[in-house]
Amino acid sequence: MFPKEVYWKRRKRLREQVGSGILLLPGNNESAMNYRANTYHFRQDSSFLYFFGISQPGLAAICDIDAGEDILYGDDLEIDDIIWMGEHPTISELAGSVGAERSRGSAEFSADVQKALEQGRKVHLLPAYRGDQLLRLADLFGCSVGEVNGYVSEEFIKAVVALRSVKDAFEIAEIEKAVDVAYIMHTTAMKMGFPGNFERELAGAIEGIALSHGGPVSFPIILSMDGQTLHNHDHSNELVEGRMVVTDAGAETSLGYASDITRTFPVGGKFSGRQRDVYEIVLKASMEAIQHTRPGTRNLDLHLGAARTIAEGLKGLGILTGNTEDIVAAGAHALFFPHGLGHMMGLDVHDMEGLGEDYVGYDESVSRSDQFGLAYLRMGRELKEGFVFTIEPGCYFIPALINLWKKEGKHKEFINYSKAESFIGLGGVRIEDDVLVTATGHRVLGTPIPKTVEEVEATMHS
Repeated sequence: MFPKEVYWKRRKRLREQVGSGILLLPGNNESAMNYRANTYHFRQDSSFLYFFGISQPGLAAICDIDAGEDILYGDDLEIDDIIWMGEHPTISELAGSVGAERSRGSAEFSADVQKALEQGRKVHLLPAYRGDQLLRLADLFGCSVGEVNGYVSEEFIKAVVALRSVKDAFEIAEIEKAVDVAYIMHTTAMKMGFPGNFERELAGAIEGIALSHGGPVSFPIILSMDGQTLHNHDHSNELVEGRMVVTDAGAETSLGYASDITRTFPVGGKFSGRQRDVYEIVLKASMEAIQHTRPGTRNLDLHLGAARTIAEGLKGLGILTGNTEDIVAAGAHALFFPHGLGHMMGLDVHDMEGLGEDYVGYDESVSRSDQFGLAYLRMGRELKEGFVFTIEPGCYFIPALINLWKKEGKHKEFINYSKAESFIGLGGVRIEDDVLVTATGHRVLGTPIPKTVEEVEATMHS
């Protein structure tokens, strides 16, 4: 954990921002895999981790704004638990380790919430996303499961987003640890990227690297020669010369902070001319977006800049035609770049997405578009010092999407469908880095991971 003062100060700022009432922070419980005693890897709720830092099931907390105190709820282990799981600090000791003023038993959490409701106090709740928590909260509020999120406090959400969006030095150091693990993961995948190996062998090897460095992967590994499927979790293909592999993978540290990196490499260690042409377009979009990252710049504008770069590059290949600004304004480029440039990251790989993506990525000054492709931009807002976010442009040749748009005659004034169809089979290219917004610009976090054509090819043959 971080020093206890870090958590105490975070909670103090949270109480100051919300105003009055009590703030509920139920932690996560164990989740059974196929029977009660056989559980999935435990992952604590990220907001609970941010404000209390304790990765242990069966806990809950209340930040009492009016009393100016924080209470940790949980039960000490009994002897049967200790036999199987070993000794753990008491709840009182855990509370003291994060600067919480009081601790109480689990049963008292419901009692204290009920008392606050009876007194007419404002009870603030964040959106629930796990079934067991929805059931628990439904019982607590005396409502159906479907009605629980009707009790969610927008004031609470906005306060948490404001605090968690700006990363402090402790958090940045943790994210850099996670990126450094991702360096080993991605360079290992590159070195294994030769004909005869299976995707599952690469995916298994790099997941093992994450585990060996103290944490799981930060999301299920995306690794496939069929990179045209943006989130491809199937790893059944045998690697074949002439194909490319998209690897989108990151690690999580022991404190829960994530990395999220994507690299694309050619099976066999040498880009063909056509592969290199597409790769260089995406690389240019990546480098330019990073270069223009600074406080005050809107991520929406970085995205549109990357879209123009990709459109211009595809014009050079004869796939698109016409004025670049018109192509992007119409959304014709999205046939090949159908996702957003990036997203916030921290304790969640899509940081705070569970609180509501628009609360995190948009505000009063910029709203989400409904245009295909641009609608998937998770963050359009102005960048601020301390933000950590991904920059991940891509270019893909998706047969079903190309066939659909061609059938509909969509954007036929801009798209050379015959030329686009000739690229089907190339798959896709995505390049992703984790970027910190600094006071004067930006810093790509972690040890630089091979990214240029020359660097990737050299790494694969090293």
